[in-house]
Amino acid sequence: MTTYKFCPDCNNILYPKEDRKQKILLYACRNCDHQEVADSFRVYRNQVQHSTGELTQELLEAAADPTLPRTKSVRCPECNHGEAVFLNAKSRGDDGFTLFYVCCNPNCGYRWREN
Repeated sequence: MTTYKFCPDCNNILYPKEDRKQKILLYACRNCDHQEVADSFRVYRNQVQHSTGELTQELLEAAADPTLPRTKSVRCPECNHGEAVFLNAKSRGDDGFTLFYVCCNPNCGYRWREN
């Protein structure tokens, strides 16, 4: 069981960092200058795999998310609306990322990929 380490100064998560000169493993905050020596030489990587249904639900909710970037340089292929939210997602069976668009028209919500 792994636990996350948090910065005692700013409460952000600490990330593993190698100190090549001293040849030690550290945990470092990316927000402030706090660093601490790791108590173990093991670093765990947690990779979350999303199902197709989860990605579809995320895309449906994307148009209502005010934190996602929007563009007016594309037109919805379904309703011709001039604004869309866009986000990158890893394509299945592909090493790269695909740019997805979601129409911002509340009556449409059409999703498409960049060609």
